[in-house]
Amino acid sequence: MAKAMESKSTSRRESSLIKYAVFSRLLVLFLTISWRSFLQPYDTSAALNPPCLHHEEVTEESRPLNNVSKTLENSVVWDSVYFVRISQCGYEYEQSYAFLPLLPFFISLLSRTVFAPLVSLIGLRAVMVLSGYVVSNLAFVFAAIYLFRVSVIILKDTEASFRASVMFCFNPASIFYSSVYSESLYALFSIGGLYHLLSDASNVAVLWFALSGCARSNGILNAGYICFQTMHRAYEALYLKKRVCLCVQVLVTGLLRCICICLPFVAFQAYGYYNICHGHKLDELRPWCKAKLPLLYNFIQSHYWGVGFLRYFQFKQLPNFLLASPILSLAVCSIVRYIKTRPELFISLGFQATEKEKRSSARLYSLKDALEPDVKASSNEGNRDIRQRKPRRKDVTVTNVAAKSNLPETSLYFSADVFPFVVHLGLMTATAFFIMHVQVATRFLSASPSLYWFASHLIASLKHRKWEYLICSYCAAYILLGTLLFSNFYPFT
Repeated sequence: MAKAMESKSTSRRESSLIKYAVFSRLLVLFLTISWRSFLQPYDTSAALNPPCLHHEEVTEESRPLNNVSKTLENSVVWDSVYFVRISQCGYEYEQSYAFLPLLPFFISLLSRTVFAPLVSLIGLRAVMVLSGYVVSNLAFVFAAIYLFRVSVIILKDTEASFRASVMFCFNPASIFYSSVYSESLYALFSIGGLYHLLSDASNVAVLWFALSGCARSNGILNAGYICFQTMHRAYEALYLKKRVCLCVQVLVTGLLRCICICLPFVAFQAYGYYNICHGHKLDELRPWCKAKLPLLYNFIQSHYWGVGFLRYFQFKQLPNFLLASPILSLAVCSIVRYIKTRPELFISLGFQATEKEKRSSARLYSLKDALEPDVKASSNEGNRDIRQRKPRRKDVTVTNVAAKSNLPETSLYFSADVFPFVVHLGLMTATAFFIMHVQVATRFLSASPSLYWFASHLIASLKHRKWEYLICSYCAAYILLGTLLFSNFYPFT
């Protein structure tokens, strides 16, 4: 009965979340149109559409035909120009390979199927822009749903999960999740992959993580979750179960899954090498083609955008550091707070988690689910049912502790299940601060679940009521600022 009521409550919250997600996208759209109507864009060159280098006939179909097409094409700003151009003409120039192919693929697919009848009315390029908006906004709604489901599994608290997910709907990088950018697809496949991993559908999770790496390069960092799970399961198989063969099996499986996650990104680099380097004389080759390990993506980021370790640490970039300071401060605070609360987990890489935490429904530490087929083969039906019921009782106990305990810090954000998410956030934060253009941190970190879990914890805590005002004000200010600056081609993040 209690489980049925809990399930019904979760379903109601998920339905409410969908309404919040849709409303947030409509709000961003309204603000974008409003700012665009009141102000003159800083740069109006985005509407220019020179002929494709290899497909000139495509450009002929995409001429602006009316005000609708002009409005859509004029809304293409910053990186959206690259994504739409790649969808229309393919990878023409070296720098365009910095933009991974998943979003252009979906844009091209929709514009040539679902929205194909609109081409004769508004032109192909405008249809591609419309397709990009549809893809990004739909992906965002589904990403919010998956974040809620992941949060319920990890936090074991429906209300805390709902708060975190609503904050994601109104996150400070909201403008990018409603533009022709890859953030929404990355969030969908990263968080969706986590949900499948936590639901013990590891092979499906690998596929989703691989797709996240086709949306953004940092998607390959999701392989870290597989590495973490593999490390703990191999330890249990070797030292606790004393089964060497099973340990080898776990390690090999984990390695193959990590390779599968990284493979699409590596294949795209090989595709770029073939197009740019293959068949040219030695004196005609680009510098990166001659390297022992020719990495196109790294070269593009360094050569065209000046990305590199400490290369952004210049006095003139101080405003950009200030722009990124709120998200970086929140991320650092969440990491430091977790380390202070659970130092033993960081020192031991999670091996000092309690037995109850290791047997959590999140399935990040325990090998039990991987061993289940062997258990079934060596026991009868009755004993199997008993074994399957026992961990469920433990999960219910953990849920009750989360709901009734006087120590919410221990049962929610500071549980061992959150540890790998905090490590992932730490790697992302260090990369954003030391290597990338630091202002990009606002959207770079915006798909990290632990960031919203920590914010949800602060808002719920009676000791930190001021944080609710600060966090909500920060999100509101950046939504207003982002829709104002970004939509009018002014620098934002």
